[in-house]
Amino acid sequence: MYSLLIADDEPGIRSIVRKYAEFEGNRVTEAADGMEAVELCRSEKFDIVIMDIMMPELDGFSAVREIRKFSQVPVIMLSARGEEYDKINGFSLGADDYVVKPFSPKELLLRVEAILKRGGRREEHGEKEHEIIEMDGGGLRADLTARIVYIDGERVDMSPKEYELFFYMLANRNIALSREKLISDVWGYDFYGDARTLDTHIKLLRRSLGKYAPYIVTLRGIGYRFEGRN
Repeated sequence: MYSLLIADDEPGIRSIVRKYAEFEGNRVTEAADGMEAVELCRSEKFDIVIMDIMMPELDGFSAVREIRKFSQVPVIMLSARGEEYDKINGFSLGADDYVVKPFSPKELLLRVEAILKRGGRREEHGEKEHEIIEMDGGGLRADLTARIVYIDGERVDMSPKEYELFFYMLANRNIALSREKLISDVWGYDFYGDARTLDTHIKLLRRSLGKYAPYIVTLRGIGYRFEGRN
């Protein structure tokens, strides 16, 4: 089905991921450190990379930074820590998801499947007329088809998941969206009870939107709503 690269300095982690992934028909390549992961990404094409953060030679953050110079392959970060700083750092580098150790191999592969299926659906859309949403007199402009956002005429760079979250909220603007629904619809897998990943992306998205950050309203005990009019 898919070609996976698992980069982790713990042989046991690589082994368990390989076991579950190959059982489902996927091809798995292993890397024991960040440097090896970068070189493998240069020489081979993978559908997704599962990257541990704490590794010798080159840590996971640095490895993703290097990979992003030549590839937009989806990346899931692994970490023994769940600090918000680590998540913000990983997502800012363009990671698609973040999983804290110890983790369920089955859940990890569900996340892999969700990320790759969503990517496949985007590719199937092909060329079509651009769908553009403008707010505040054109000060905030989003090209949903090209996945481009402009603020006061300047293009804004976001991580892949920021784009998905932002466009989803735009399409459902002025509607109260629960955390469970946002994670299910944007991340594409069942809600596992950890809303911190969503909250971290909301923080990053608000940072990217600058003066338009207040358009994202926190609904205490529920989730979020994007308030805006064309």
